[in-house]
Amino acid sequence: MMSSQLVSIPTARTINYLRVSITDRCNLRCCYCMPEGGVPVMPHDEILSYEEMLRLIGVFVQGGIRKVRITGGEPLVRKDSVDLLGRLHQMPGLEEVTLTTNGVLLKEFAAQLKKSGVSRLNISLDSLKPERFARITRRDRFEDVVAGIHLAESLGFDPIKINVVMMRGVNDDEIGDFFRLAKERPYQIRFIEYMPVGAANSWDPAQFVSSKEIYETISQFGRLEPLEAGMLDGPARCYRVVEGAGQIGLISALSDHFCERCNRLRLTADGQLRTCLFSDAEVSLKAPLRQGGSDEELLDLIRLAIKNKPKGHGLQRVRPEACLRQMSRIGG
Repeated sequence: MMSSQLVSIPTARTINYLRVSITDRCNLRCCYCMPEGGVPVMPHDEILSYEEMLRLIGVFVQGGIRKVRITGGEPLVRKDSVDLLGRLHQMPGLEEVTLTTNGVLLKEFAAQLKKSGVSRLNISLDSLKPERFARITRRDRFEDVVAGIHLAESLGFDPIKINVVMMRGVNDDEIGDFFRLAKERPYQIRFIEYMPVGAANSWDPAQFVSSKEIYETISQFGRLEPLEAGMLDGPARCYRVVEGAGQIGLISALSDHFCERCNRLRLTADGQLRTCLFSDAEVSLKAPLRQGGSDEELLDLIRLAIKNKPKGHGLQRVRPEACLRQMSRIGG
């Protein structure tokens, strides 16, 4: 039987994981990410070039970063994104290069991604029902995403992580369906608590579903066995599906926040370093980079930002918003 308590994770905080957004553009309009009409995109000259990103990531590696996840917006909408991933795969000191995608373009790029050296994918899929998927994302691309997932599996991507933002009254009746998917297929289904990110989003605390509730719901369908976290793993508490092929991950940013063990930094597409998703405090790396700053000067800025990384986000469930930037402008 499953324990009534969520598995605990060691509390030591080592910063070794960088999430890099390469674009704020996206081909979906997910209800929890941006308003239906979208948001104004950043001017082209405000976005870091790939050469600028590669230089900055190299500096981060000097500072101890060992894992890089490329995000967006939707990263695959930016031209030559696969080439960037291939160059990162060859960067000395990086142990892991991964990609988060909404899966819409995965059919087109999966084989190229595999050849580039990417082996681990996070794919957003908030519903297993096509009509509901279209309501959540405001786009009818369900079949494209599912086809992309199947192709990625056939090409040997491992693990394939499916990200599910859980919202009460929207998709919380599918917890059992997603559990069965994890039991049947070698995927890690990652249930993410609905977060109040972005000033223009209508976050409603009544739609919040805690990881504890998700865990307890899953216990009605099967058994889970806790898995030990790796040094480069993100915030998910992970479990093996007993007598199944896959895993379950729970990301409890609000109900049981993981700030004391957060190992992540974020670099936005316009060159801002964020040490916490839920804080608008940013350090510009683009300005000193474009003004000719040395690697050591950039590294000093990164070290100072890490020193000032918040010990906790201080969010409460009733707070209407976490930060002013839209999620698409921060990086998923």
